Amino acid sequence: MKALRVIPNIHAAEGPADREFFGGFLGLGRTVMDQGWVARLTSPDSGAEVQLVTRDRTAPEDSVVTVMVDDVGAAHDEALRRGYEIVHPLTTEDWGVRRFFVRAPGGAVVNVAQHHPET
Repeated sequence: MKALRVIPNIHAAEGPADREFFGGFLGLGRTVMDQGWVARLTSPDSGAEVQLVTRDRTAPEDSVVTVMVDDVGAAHDEALRRGYEIVHPLTTEDWGVRRFFVRAPGGAVVNVAQHHPET
């Protein structure tokens, strides 16, 4: 399994104000994905990105970071082998991402994800 991209997940309780802060002030003004409860904003110039999350729609906890990988099944197997706590099971979500949440030793919840090949 290889990590391809890391995206910080920011709790965005203030909705439009958070979008203005990250999009306007910090220049992450291009919305590349918006599902209402999560939106990914990027810089049109650099590709820097952040996800604003109000509350994860299908998981019991919110994650602090998303790590996109080349093989989420292998990552899940390795997390189990190492005895890490799986917070959200390996799931193919209806928006085309296969993912699971795992708790890091320090307590942070990590969303490990891969775009599903059939989407």
